[in-house]
Amino acid sequence: MKRRKLLQTLALASGSMLLPVGCNSWVAKEVKGLSNRKRLITIFLRGAIDGLNVVVPHQESDYYEARPTIAIPYPGEKAGAIDLDGFFGLHPALADILPLWKQKTLAFIYNSGSPDGTRSHFDAQDYMESGTPGIKSTSDGWMNRLLARLPQDRPTQAVNVGNTTPKILQGKMPIANLSPGANSTRPISIDRPRISSAFELMYGGQDSLSKAYQEGIKARSIILEELKQEMMSANRNAGTVNQFVDDAAEVAQLIVSDARTQLAFMEVGGWDTHIAQKQVFNRSLPNLGKGLATLVQGLGSVYSDTVIVVISEFGRTVKENGNNGTDHGHGNVMWLLGGGVRGGKVYHQWSGLTESELYEGRDLPVNIDFRDAIAHVLQEHLSISNQDLGYIFPQYQLASNLNFLR
Repeated sequence: MKRRKLLQTLALASGSMLLPVGCNSWVAKEVKGLSNRKRLITIFLRGAIDGLNVVVPHQESDYYEARPTIAIPYPGEKAGAIDLDGFFGLHPALADILPLWKQKTLAFIYNSGSPDGTRSHFDAQDYMESGTPGIKSTSDGWMNRLLARLPQDRPTQAVNVGNTTPKILQGKMPIANLSPGANSTRPISIDRPRISSAFELMYGGQDSLSKAYQEGIKARSIILEELKQEMMSANRNAGTVNQFVDDAAEVAQLIVSDARTQLAFMEVGGWDTHIAQKQVFNRSLPNLGKGLATLVQGLGSVYSDTVIVVISEFGRTVKENGNNGTDHGHGNVMWLLGGGVRGGKVYHQWSGLTESELYEGRDLPVNIDFRDAIAHVLQEHLSISNQDLGYIFPQYQLASNLNFLR
């Protein structure tokens, strides 16, 4: 097996170690004095979550007419929405994040999403992760391009929670991968002394491939060291609560610890609710809310310097289908959390739910491009210049004047 192929195979096999692959990979340089920098966490809800049942327009009569069996009841009724602002309400299963709304560090952006009208999960996710809706040829992701425009620090500066690198983090910059769930620190082949010694001899040089391997080992060492104490505490006579909750706790620890993680990506699947949506939400939303609350709690004082963006590839149809679910739609709701977020508010360009106002007569329209919201975070939170923003989101001009950051 050739050296490059061997490294690629090892990288794919071990989600908890960093091994940048490809001829364009390079090594991040150490930079001191970045402990007070801003952080960004992106959470992707794969499967297209139904924003209308997350942030409920409980004063919109068309909402209840379109959803006779799956609509969330009015605030005050049994299993009713938690009122947010007199018009919108929060799904009751997300009560764990209500304190953040009251603290005004949680906000939502309604009628947001990708302007591309595809109803394919795979295309829509790729477009949102590449940052170039409608263009399939884009090979890298906007978070990787963002990393290239930030001062370089440790090899754990950008962390993905997953066994493979998602589109959003693919590119020339090296990324550290953390295995999801409670087994993120489990031993892998490279931890065996004989294998480790052999690889050290093979990749002990100064060529780019050797440096990539060395940075990967360094990243794994940092992650294992930072998570070891947490792992011991979590495993003490108790099992894990939920994979996302566990992941959220570990990401928070890497951000506040010496790993100095600045960018993080997480994903939660299971939101393609064509059937029995109410049951799916009642089962899954509590864990999502608990995970977000765990993440915020784990960040502690660093939460003031962190923005958390929660996105999904598209929304769902306004009308429920014959299986007590919803089908693939268009516009959706973005979630924003962070100490610098002007929270306690639903940002929107609401146009109602009458058929004449809907996209193709069936879906929420996309009135706010998701890139407008993210660009606001990049510029105001991470101090990205206009020129660098054009690199991160090529051939895109801002269209919405959002101002949700303090």
